[in-house]
Amino acid sequence: MYLNIMVNQSPIPVVVNGAAGKMGREVIKALSQTTDMNLVGAIDINPEHQGKDIGELSGLSRPLGVPITNQLEPLLLIASQEKQLGVMVDFTHPNIVYDNIRSAVAYGIRPVVGTTGLSLEQLQDLAEFTAKASTGCLVIPNFSIGMVLLQQAAVKASQHFDHVEIIELHHNEKADAPSGTAIKTAEMLADMGKSFNVPIVEEKENLIGSRGFEGREGIRIHSIRLPGLIAHQEVIFGAPGQLYTLRHDTSDRACYMPGLLLAIRKVIGLKSLVYGLEKIL
Repeated sequence: MYLNIMVNQSPIPVVVNGAAGKMGREVIKALSQTTDMNLVGAIDINPEHQGKDIGELSGLSRPLGVPITNQLEPLLLIASQEKQLGVMVDFTHPNIVYDNIRSAVAYGIRPVVGTTGLSLEQLQDLAEFTAKASTGCLVIPNFSIGMVLLQQAAVKASQHFDHVEIIELHHNEKADAPSGTAIKTAEMLADMGKSFNVPIVEEKENLIGSRGFEGREGIRIHSIRLPGLIAHQEVIFGAPGQLYTLRHDTSDRACYMPGLLLAIRKVIGLKSLVYGLEKIL
């Protein structure tokens, strides 16, 4: 059971975008176990799911009385008329998440975004847009608290190692690569103010891309997509005579829900865009 931490306030109205997807269904299950949040809408573009009760589709023992629709804006309008500030949870697709966020903010709804693939330019534009609207927005590449701890350990280790590479492994239904989590990890390491992986030989790729993507400060990211995986990441540090490997494995999407519910509660008090779960822990 997920704990309720807001006992004296009206429930937070929540709209879930991408509700019929694997992450969306997990969100619905988590929301159904809270008393400080109220599901007011479920959006999904899959025509097979239109009109179905999202509770039944998510495998709950009872219907929730919330039919799936492909119309986002009417549900944003409904959420905006509730007593408490509303939140849109988004687990959709990189091609539409930017427009989804702008639409939510236009209605005064606070986005909590787990969809990755936003460009730096889009994030900057959204940061300016949310600040002008004084509307909170959380963009979270990974809601797992374990991943936050891995990233913090990687930052600490980077002070003592000069060579590092990142491997991220996901299911083959993930649309973007590298993962937002791997990009975020690489950014955190690059921000340490040092260069990594200074070459000692002149490298030649016999097959283009075999050495992965090289980002800022020489940090490389490698992406793997296979059925059977969920979400996994390794940060491997190397030095003469030793390797130091940090790895996080996801075996059930339920691991993301404590971080997600925390984000829903925290975004209400924000006035602009915040990127990363570590910023609200």
